Amino acid sequence: ALRVAPTVTLTSEERSELSRIVASRLSSVRLLLRARMILLAAEGLQNKEIAERLQVARWRKRYLEHRLSGIERDLPRGAPPVKMDVARLVELTTQSKPEAMTHWSTRRMAAELGVSAASVSRHWRKHGLKPHLLRGFKVSRDPHFVEKLEDIVGLYYVSPGACLGALRG
Repeated sequence: ALRVAPTVTLTSEERSELSRIVASRLSSVRLLLRARMILLAAEGLQNKEIAERLQVARWRKRYLEHRLSGIERDLPRGAPPVKMDVARLVELTTQSKPEAMTHWSTRRMAAELGVSAASVSRHWRKHGLKPHLLRGFKVSRDPHFVEKLEDIVGLYYVSPGACLGALRG
């Protein structure tokens, strides 16, 4: 026998109260989800349809994969962050020039690496690179320049206490 969920009938006050809960940013996630369930039931949807709409299967799967940590927080929204290939950025900036240009611009470098111009700018500042300053900036011909730069920059991130401890032996 086919089981049919009991019909939910709401007064206009109940419907507006549940709608207010769903729209409010102050509602707890649990209350919001339950209010949505009741509103969908009042529209005549069966439990299976409500479960599909509210992605119950997704939460079940996440729980099975990660247990409690899988349902405690929502996954980050949007596209995953793009990882910057810093070695390639430094190499391109210091070892080459774009075609028919005197130096790399943040936008041109961003297009080359498939990242945002803000990311390029942030990494140039972090590594002290200033390709737009022609007088103070020369393209290095050293094939091991990137590794040397990373070693030198790494020295600045070590705490003075760690250096003294290493020197004392």
